[in-house]
Amino acid sequence: MITVIVAAHNSEHTLGAALTALVPAAIDGIVRQVIVVDGGSTDQTAKIADLAGADFISNAPGRGRQFAQGAARARFPWLLFLSADTVLAEGWERSATAFMRSVDLGERSPAAAAFAFRIDDNGFRPRLLERLFQMRCKLSPMPYADQGLLISRQLFDAVGGYQDLPVLEDVDLARRLGRRRLAMLDAHAIASSELYRRDGYLSRSLRNQICHALFGLGLPIKVIARLYRADAAS
Repeated sequence: MITVIVAAHNSEHTLGAALTALVPAAIDGIVRQVIVVDGGSTDQTAKIADLAGADFISNAPGRGRQFAQGAARARFPWLLFLSADTVLAEGWERSATAFMRSVDLGERSPAAAAFAFRIDDNGFRPRLLERLFQMRCKLSPMPYADQGLLISRQLFDAVGGYQDLPVLEDVDLARRLGRRRLAMLDAHAIASSELYRRDGYLSRSLRNQICHALFGLGLPIKVIARLYRADAAS
């Protein structure tokens, strides 16, 4: 049984689709609780969450902080973390259930899982980006928040959960889990293309990779955050 934790911020245009994708699994009893943790929205995010029957928590912005707050309210043994602009593809619950069963029955060692990356845009550039994500995940399964994260409560607590970082909280948690405790599911998480279209696919991708490399080298996270969000100042 899963608690889904959704980090939102001014997400009125995407949250409805993200929550709708959870409905079949909720009907089947797989998803038992949905928590939307909001980072100070000024739009209709709260109303959409309420209409969907989700628990709603108001918090300060910061995805790591929001995810941690949602996890603190979770009532079920598996946690699924999603961004409000990520929509799980039809049938995702079958892959998730098979993975959870294998862990619960001891058929595999405790691990977390992420979904295959897809982006909601047409053309050569989004397909190339998807292919690059696929290659990266095969070489090093270190998923990003756009791919969701399915993890047992026990393992989540054991590795220390999400930290209150301004950026790269997903990479930080993935590093603490390590490659051996990360798996890729065959179902897709469909991410918003808004940032890529706004900043440019090449520019956004390069910026992301530079930030990840600097994080691995131990550069202070506040410095990395300024580079990651450089577009906000322009």
